Amino acid sequence: MRIGLYFGSFNPIHTGHLIIANHVLNETDLQKIWFVISPQNPFKPSSSLLNEYDRFHFVQKAVEEDNRLKASNIEFSLPKPSYTSHTLSYLADKYPSFGFTIIMGSDSFQNLPNWKNAEAIISNYSIIVYQRLGFEAKDAMGAKVEFMKAPLLDISATHIRECIQQGKSIKYLVPKVIEEEIEKSSFYKKLHKK
Repeated sequence: MRIGLYFGSFNPIHTGHLIIANHVLNETDLQKIWFVISPQNPFKPSSSLLNEYDRFHFVQKAVEEDNRLKASNIEFSLPKPSYTSHTLSYLADKYPSFGFTIIMGSDSFQNLPNWKNAEAIISNYSIIVYQRLGFEAKDAMGAKVEFMKAPLLDISATHIRECIQQGKSIKYLVPKVIEEEIEKSSFYKKLHKK
């Protein structure tokens, strides 16, 4: 089975993430996409993160009606911070018959040379890169990369958290079920802006 791995904090998951996942499935031979929730991204401050179990729950709720999409908490049991190379090694051992492809934005792809064991990732995995505004995607590392123009919405989790803290509506920025969960739990209202 060919699986796309979409790594991220998903703090929270939003409509933009889901549109990209759907587009990648439509335009490639990937059969499923796993949203791999990172408990602690080494490039992001953890103080602005909602608890990983709550973020995992949000992703589960957001994808529960689409059997092509799956929420993965695989990194929760791995050492922190979460390094993609460690996760990929673990997944390759656990699912030897699966073929994994990494999905990332052009902003992350630009930063790939700074990742732990970047050379091993590039040597062993194909990568699908979708364009993000303001981040030109060029391959200077010899990766097995497919550049893709996906429908782009200028939505960020940071903007969503700021809207919540300012008492503004997040309708249509996140799936309705996520909007309801956030409202019910009062998540993000107490967090500091980062």
